[in-house]
Amino acid sequence: MKTKKKKTNWQKVRKFFNDIHLWVGLAGALVLIPICLSGTIYVYNTELQEMFSSHLHWVEKEEGQSKLAIEEMLTKLSSKVEGNITGVSIPHDEARTYEFSVKEEGSRSRFGTTYYINPYNGEIVGNSSEKNSIAGFMRDMFSLHRWLLLDKIEEPLFEGLENRKLGSYISGTATILFTIGLITGIVIWFPQKLKSWKQGLKLKLNGSWKRANHDLHNTLAFYSFLFLLVMGLTGPQWSFPWYRTGLQKALGTYQAPSSRGGGAGHGRPTQPNREDKSDEKQVESPSFLAFEEYILAADKSLPYKGDYRISIPQDAKSKIDVSKSKVGFFAPAAGDKVSLDPKTAEVTDVQIFSDQPFNQRVARSIKALHIGSVYGGFTKLLYFISCLIATSLPVTGTLIWINKMKKKPRRKKPVVKKEALMTS
Repeated sequence: MKTKKKKTNWQKVRKFFNDIHLWVGLAGALVLIPICLSGTIYVYNTELQEMFSSHLHWVEKEEGQSKLAIEEMLTKLSSKVEGNITGVSIPHDEARTYEFSVKEEGSRSRFGTTYYINPYNGEIVGNSSEKNSIAGFMRDMFSLHRWLLLDKIEEPLFEGLENRKLGSYISGTATILFTIGLITGIVIWFPQKLKSWKQGLKLKLNGSWKRANHDLHNTLAFYSFLFLLVMGLTGPQWSFPWYRTGLQKALGTYQAPSSRGGGAGHGRPTQPNREDKSDEKQVESPSFLAFEEYILAADKSLPYKGDYRISIPQDAKSKIDVSKSKVGFFAPAAGDKVSLDPKTAEVTDVQIFSDQPFNQRVARSIKALHIGSVYGGFTKLLYFISCLIATSLPVTGTLIWINKMKKKPRRKKPVVKKEALMTS
């Protein structure tokens, strides 16, 4: 009689991680599919919106035309819209529009309205409040990704809990389960014998469908592991304040909220009294040089081709900030910033992203790391492919589990008749 071989320590560990992998995968499968699918589409949010609303972003330059000065565009815009113009984006591409940010009085939007202007004639070609089908679709994809569309439901599903928060908690929890599944999955991916590790890198699709499904799950997950892990680790910070705090502490960038009223979202902001209002009326208006001088001054500190973003201060005490980011397929999302004196264009501060400590660079790039724009079109393509794989993982993983549940019938032992034994 054969005795069963004792399991090795590695087999026991692998079995433990395999069980965790199975149950966290099954627990989050139904939620992860729409989250990953909407995330896949949202990777190219900017590109899709620019494609379907090209009139806002692109202009045709006629031969011999030259760009107007930014001051002229500001004057034309001020005569047609009400509000404070807080900034302008100047693209490197000659065929793109300029983007002016306008903060209207009473507006609830943090960033205000963006007006797109043809730099060759100063005409307003549109603004960010325009409704179009692709913008609505992408908003729905964002809602699905962040809140599982629960924010679309007006009546709260649970008393005392906003639907948006509920959706955020569900998606955040599913993302944490997904991250645990990734970590346990990479552990059980490693074979017991190291000489067999190459098998986990091959994708064999010409065999049985079970083998093909197994390889689609294991092999594709291995190749996309690093990108999916970054997405999984950064995602829950938008769902749970405790997770965001923990992530900041892990990066060494956490700053405790101020205990004073009105700081960091604590307490209600104090209303200005009559003296405050009179002071506000006496605020000195800023005086500016030609904006071209600010750009030239910034270029001395940031000598490369790129897109500009110039902040326009609302009082004489504030500095002008010129942010500049590189362009191209491999261009990093993070830019550099130069602060200038509005009256003299003298450089007062220079912040080079690459000179900052690694932990601060990571902290500043959390959003870019999550959505895939950290290195321009190159990482967007990698993230798009990885998100497609992530969408398939709950499906292929569930199929693997179902196949294992189907037990093969045991083979019956041959019956030896008594007559045969007697004759022998």
